Amino acid sequence: MPSIKTSALVWVWLTVLVFVVDIATKQVAEAWLIYGDPIYLLPVLDFTLLYNKGAAFSLLADQPGWQRWFFTFISAAVSVMLVVWMSRLPRHQRWLGIALALILGGALGNLFDRVLFGHVIDFISVHWQNAYFPAFNIADSAITIGAIMMAIDVIRDSLRASKSATASASNGD
Repeated sequence: MPSIKTSALVWVWLTVLVFVVDIATKQVAEAWLIYGDPIYLLPVLDFTLLYNKGAAFSLLADQPGWQRWFFTFISAAVSVMLVVWMSRLPRHQRWLGIALALILGGALGNLFDRVLFGHVIDFISVHWQNAYFPAFNIADSAITIGAIMMAIDVIRDSLRASKSATASASNGD
């Protein structure tokens, strides 16, 4: 089994940082904000305390309660999968390691909320005039950034493979 020194687990500090910042900001939001009452920061941004009983974009939030345990199980399983993936990923694959660490930190932050409170605490609200993007939190932001990084990694690998195949073909291999 690879060690922290040789695997992407070296980035677990980033997972912990995301988790701590996420939980701290959610607790500040709980303490300072009134549920559903926005505090406007910019014409396109406000802080509004909201609870999400569903998944991303409030998927299944209107269900009677089973979704809490369903999403708890999914989050826990994905978190275990990410730890295993990171433990098997060589340390030199920094970009992907950082992406996985961000996703894991976000998943654990939202899992924490779901287990303790039965919902995820959201408080960042982005909008244009009266068109609102679903509210989100630091965990959601970390997951999104990690997912974008993973997509970039796949595209980069695909471009490298294509370039390598083209070079091999032009060399007569």
